[in-house]
Amino acid sequence: MLRISKENYIPSLLIVALSGWLVPGAGHFILEEKKRAIIIFVTIVITFLTGLYVGSIGVIDPVGAWPWYLAQIMNSPAVVVIGHLTAAGTYPVYGRPNEIGQIYTSIAGLLNLLCIINAVYLAHLRRAETTGE
Repeated sequence: MLRISKENYIPSLLIVALSGWLVPGAGHFILEEKKRAIIIFVTIVITFLTGLYVGSIGVIDPVGAWPWYLAQIMNSPAVVVIGHLTAAGTYPVYGRPNEIGQIYTSIAGLLNLLCIINAVYLAHLRRAETTGE
């Protein structure tokens, strides 16, 4: 379990946030919320993979669809790698599959952002409980 004290308060919150971004649910896993972490991981990964399945990896487009990309990048750093591959435009996707894929992958990213915020908040509450604030 991550011990959050007065000395390591900010670094602990950053560790929780970054781990939750690297792997969805990892922030909760560090806080020993294992069931919640598994549910978060499965939900976000399935939603993201469904978006990729429907629209192909071409839905991650950092150049032509950068507003969607900002939401998608909240999934994990793997989106940056996929975005680098698709930036050249070698995976064009048009029509409904593109739109639906972008929606699914973006919703997965924004859901992960909410889970990261929740994990940081839980870490903050645990510090407040141990210090008596």
